[in-house]
Amino acid sequence: MSRGVGDAPTELAGKIVTPGDGRYQRVRSTYTTVGRPAVVVLPESARDIAAALRFARDRGFPVAVRSGGHGLAGTGTNDDGLVIDLRALNRVDVLDRRTRLVRVEAGARWAQVAQALAPHGLAISSGDHGNVGVGGIATGGGVGWLVRKYGLTIDHIRAVEVVLADGTIVRADAHNEPDLLWVMRGAGAGAGVAVAFEIEAMDLRDVGHAQLVTAVDPTGETLRRWADVMARAPRELSTEVRLASQNDGSTVAVITAVVASDSPSVIRKALEPLLKVGDVMGQQAHLVSYTDLVSPLHLHENTGQMPARTTNGLLTEMSAGAASALVKASAARDPILVQMRSLGGATHVPDSAATAFAHRHQNVLVIGAGFPPDARGTLRTGWAPLAPFMDGAYVNFESAPDETAFAHFYPGPTGARVADLWKRYDPEGVLRPWSRA
Repeated sequence: MSRGVGDAPTELAGKIVTPGDGRYQRVRSTYTTVGRPAVVVLPESARDIAAALRFARDRGFPVAVRSGGHGLAGTGTNDDGLVIDLRALNRVDVLDRRTRLVRVEAGARWAQVAQALAPHGLAISSGDHGNVGVGGIATGGGVGWLVRKYGLTIDHIRAVEVVLADGTIVRADAHNEPDLLWVMRGAGAGAGVAVAFEIEAMDLRDVGHAQLVTAVDPTGETLRRWADVMARAPRELSTEVRLASQNDGSTVAVITAVVASDSPSVIRKALEPLLKVGDVMGQQAHLVSYTDLVSPLHLHENTGQMPARTTNGLLTEMSAGAASALVKASAARDPILVQMRSLGGATHVPDSAATAFAHRHQNVLVIGAGFPPDARGTLRTGWAPLAPFMDGAYVNFESAPDETAFAHFYPGPTGARVADLWKRYDPEGVLRPWSRA
């Protein structure tokens, strides 16, 4: 097959970016990964996406799909292939305020979504940064600031407009292509290119937002107390914890808490148990709009400026061994950045077979990141002691997806169904979700 870019489809005129184009530097990379694609296509419609996929098949280009924002995995670019960058497909519409049904195009970023929905008093639990793209989260899972109250983003997707690898444009909902809807909610990368989602939002304007810094003892009992607080917490409370090693060898936990309520009494009652997790060295709490959490100030170009490697796992319980290992990993001579997100609450409500995200009993998402100069080696060494404690993993925080990782993302019958549906909807493997592994 020819790998040239001449004779491109007429509908893509002006929408193809090659290395000699002045736009190339802006669209070649993701947040974590500098790519060198032969072609970047900037579609403005589902038909454009279909044309881009046909173009890639005809020229033999590997395909990467980018939903417009920053993704930690880096799979939104490639070398010598074709990238479909959805940034122009960023419209957000309220279809029915009474039922809170909204339509969000896959190239929007969550700051844009929050801004568009705020005048209607609506919000969608999404990524924890305004620059994160909708498409990646809404096809992989969606662990956001409201996760314990709202659940995963995918739990509220009612329909998806999809372009299949052969260029067919399909609407997937509970009555039309229900298998495609199932796989797009959690394993969409290998089934098709999402164009837009119909999502049931929640009523929300303001939230409680707090940050605490607490000392962490070497055995990790602080982390076990945090996990115990979250196991008993109201669904309104979701938290993130980042472990940081200090110059004196000690470790602190930076806890960010969000309470999905504008009631001062509800916020205060939800936050108070966190003050007993450890020796609190600093704290602050405010009532803020949800748009402040995923702010338009976050919006920026993605140029490979954060060359990190990430991996992750899910904990069912914060055992003594797991807690100790987490502290050691963050305080080692070559430490990894350890971040934890609370699950439970609404994430436990759906049946494990309801979507392609099957992890409905775990309580903590643990993310590990390594940074240059040896990001890959540091992460591999730092994560090894943590891996035995993990029970599954989340596809959106894995820099090196492969067959082993697939089994962690999609265990047992879920994995078998995902593999079957990927073959059904993309029999030639055009989308190749693990192409950068």
